[in-house]
Amino acid sequence: MFLLDFFKKKDFKKVLSLDGGGVRALAAVIFLKQLEKETGKSVFDIFDFFMGVSAGGLNALHFTINKTSAEKLEDFWVNDNLAMSMQKSFWGQAIFLNSKPKYNNESKTALLKDYFENKLIAHSDKPVSVLSYDVEKRKPRLISSYDDSNISVISAINATSAAPLYYPTVKIEDGSWLIDGGVVANNPSLIGYNEARNYFKTSNIKVFSIGTGLNSKGLDGKSSAEWGPIGWLRNDILGILSETQYDHETLSDLLNDDYFRVNSSMKEINFSIDDYSYKNLEEIKKMGLFWWSEFGDRAIKFLNLN
Repeated sequence: MFLLDFFKKKDFKKVLSLDGGGVRALAAVIFLKQLEKETGKSVFDIFDFFMGVSAGGLNALHFTINKTSAEKLEDFWVNDNLAMSMQKSFWGQAIFLNSKPKYNNESKTALLKDYFENKLIAHSDKPVSVLSYDVEKRKPRLISSYDDSNISVISAINATSAAPLYYPTVKIEDGSWLIDGGVVANNPSLIGYNEARNYFKTSNIKVFSIGTGLNSKGLDGKSSAEWGPIGWLRNDILGILSETQYDHETLSDLLNDDYFRVNSSMKEINFSIDDYSYKNLEEIKKMGLFWWSEFGDRAIKFLNLN
């Protein structure tokens, strides 16, 4: 069966995979906005399967549950919404010095309610999956439209984006306690490929993956030998733990020309996942536009949209 699929090039199923990265996930939205403008097609119509983790999972569910255009989704990533989704807990100002998460989930849930109401992830008209991690079972957990009929969209978003230290662990409808899937794979492309392969029962899969920027700044090895928890946290230990390069190289070797990755160094962007200052958001938008200038033409060709 897979051999026959190999010859049916026009029948490729296209996977959109979206990395986690907090506010930097806005860059993917800007890139996809340009893709929609150039092709006249919506993100929902271009792709057959959607995979995301953390903020990338939030974007994936906007695209699938509400069929939100990338242009409209940009409006979600405004300062007021981000401020509401990051309401500090009482001790939030001293995040790394106390036992409580930096932010609460109540205000974020209220914000998501405005966009998703009481919808279930199963309401998606196309297959979508977001990655999380089950802390009790100590194993990755996928929440998907095709396997989880009773999980709300809001629960799925809160779970996939419950970054340790930043947000509290989330209990979803089936009783599972989940945290951000970025602790497993911040680039969920390989997982998305495997899920789509099983869902569509074909190996004729193309994976289009969008990152959230790479922190290419090297660390001082000698100084790092003296760092404790605060020192490592100030020097992006969470980013180091969620590096995506190995997943990228694995899928590149596996799929060759059927895998396309959009990403670059962050340049002037703050690596912190929660810096929603006007200056930082503008730099993130610039990165998305830079990606379009670098990858746009090849992306259109890869997706057979020209």
